[in-house]
Amino acid sequence: MAVKIKLKRLGKIRSPHYRIVVADSRTRRDGRAIEEIGLYHPVQNPSRIEVDSERAQYWLGVGAQPTEPVMAILKVTGDWQKFKGLPAPAPMLVAEPKADKRALFEAA
Repeated sequence: MAVKIKLKRLGKIRSPHYRIVVADSRTRRDGRAIEEIGLYHPVQNPSRIEVDSERAQYWLGVGAQPTEPVMAILKVTGDWQKFKGLPAPAPMLVAEPKADKRALFEAA
């Protein structure tokens, strides 16, 4: 059985978000998955990327092939470099934490 690490699309028409899943290569894009190993929200600024590194390393180690978009995501998070034994990339951008509404109200 050929196993792929691919994106499963969710969300509305113009606000997509994806789950990074491990699935049989013969299943549909949004079909049944073996395991979900991450999230990808491209609409947020900066994009929200969460990958369970331990599970990604396991699936890459047993021969699962990532699709091109997933490989790009794994390169951003550093999981691909970790799997191949290459140096780590620059750290990802992280959204600034939102201000506490109660503190803003009390300050006003």
